Amino acid sequence: MSDITSSSFVRRDLLTERPAPVKTTGFIGLVRTRLFNSPTNILLTIIGALLLWFTIVPSVRFLVVDAVWSGKDRTACLAENAGFAVGACWPYIQAKLPQLIYGFYPEAERWRVNLTLLLAVVLLLPLLIPRLPAKGLNAGLFFLAFPVVAFFLLHGGGIKGFGLSWTAGLLELFDDSIINAGQVLLGLSKTSAIGPLLWIVGQLIVLVGTAISWLIFPLTWLRDQIQGTGQSVWLDFAITAAIVSLIGFVLGGGVRTGGRALASCIATFVAIAVVIKLMDLDHGGLSIVTTNLWGGLLVTLVVSVTGIVTSLPIGIALALGRRSTIPLIRIFSIAFIEFWRGVPLITVLFFATYMLPLFLPGNFTVDGLVRALIGIALFTGAYQAENVRGGLAAIPRGQGEAAAALGLSWWKTTSLIVLPQALRHVIPNLVNSFISLFKDTSLVSIVALFDLLGSLRASFSDPKWSTPSTAFTGFAFAGIIYFIFCFGMSRYSLFVERRLNAHRRN
Repeated sequence: MSDITSSSFVRRDLLTERPAPVKTTGFIGLVRTRLFNSPTNILLTIIGALLLWFTIVPSVRFLVVDAVWSGKDRTACLAENAGFAVGACWPYIQAKLPQLIYGFYPEAERWRVNLTLLLAVVLLLPLLIPRLPAKGLNAGLFFLAFPVVAFFLLHGGGIKGFGLSWTAGLLELFDDSIINAGQVLLGLSKTSAIGPLLWIVGQLIVLVGTAISWLIFPLTWLRDQIQGTGQSVWLDFAITAAIVSLIGFVLGGGVRTGGRALASCIATFVAIAVVIKLMDLDHGGLSIVTTNLWGGLLVTLVVSVTGIVTSLPIGIALALGRRSTIPLIRIFSIAFIEFWRGVPLITVLFFATYMLPLFLPGNFTVDGLVRALIGIALFTGAYQAENVRGGLAAIPRGQGEAAAALGLSWWKTTSLIVLPQALRHVIPNLVNSFISLFKDTSLVSIVALFDLLGSLRASFSDPKWSTPSTAFTGFAFAGIIYFIFCFGMSRYSLFVERRLNAHRRN
């Protein structure tokens, strides 16, 4: 015990102070460890700060500090009247805002556009919020019911029949096209060197068309009888509802398990009947507003949303077709993808607008906006096909082999195992294509469709708002709108990617 006491040591003098530890957290830590931790980073930090200073500061001065916020005409945005160097002329945006949103849509009917946008937001938000229930019902309403309601709200008009009349009309149009093709060949046989061969082929085609006309005669006769009654829409609707409900009942399992399918069909047709009655579609519906009066943000949203929604299914089908073991399907998918990827979008729009009507029957016309929508959907679908194919190639082969060992069919393996994982892998690529499509909608102004930028350029011709800063203000406003939509899509894609890849987090 005495040895331990004698060997103990107690310091009587204070130690000198040590330097404080290097701070590695917070703002000071960020500056120390990321911005000024090496000569290269110091140089890059200084260059970046200078770029921000010479870009953001002048933008803020133009948009906010030196901007004019009130006025009735161009005089408020002139430097000699304002007393300083005028920046953005926001009274011009306030005066032209209806044109930038609705284009030349009639002012008395703009409530229809507002209602359509409101319905879109109400149906889209529950799909974007993961925790909300009834995703299947909501998706059906947004992707199936909403486009039809939006068409009759924006375009107007009514219906003169329903499923039976529409089917008879399509079959009759197809039959007329076949007969017309045969008659063209018969006409060419009179002047061609291979006239006898053309005459034989033409006669065969006309014979086939005549046979089809006799086959569809009962359907066309029933349609004509229904059209002769005073309640053609509702009678056709009742017959269509009865036929579809019966088919759904039989395919759903008949007496044993078909009750649910029958109830779903009846509920769907009841909802359709309510919409027809509310919108008065059986008596002409709302007044027609032709698409040449549409413009502004309305056209931008219609083109972009339609292209986004339709291009993804087309891309998935083409990607699966390109990997198919059936040569015909694979060759068609490859040819389709390579053709549309090798043609500029401007060429596609020109072809869809001016050349497509030349290949259609004389009694069949397609609206100019619809032609542009079809061209954009096919063009974007080809690019989406390659994105999806990349995701499919990233799936290990063992996934499909394991599904086959469990006895799953090709359809179940693809839809339940392979495709969901493939789409999860290519979320950044898909959203990048969506953002690119949203910005490329400005190209439709080349084919006389006034989107947001087209309406903006049209507003520059108003001499009432002709000032040196008008054009800069207009393009700045359009850029802000494009940035809001594109940035929103980008951030939501990051949210979805993190949510679906939760199993990969460290």
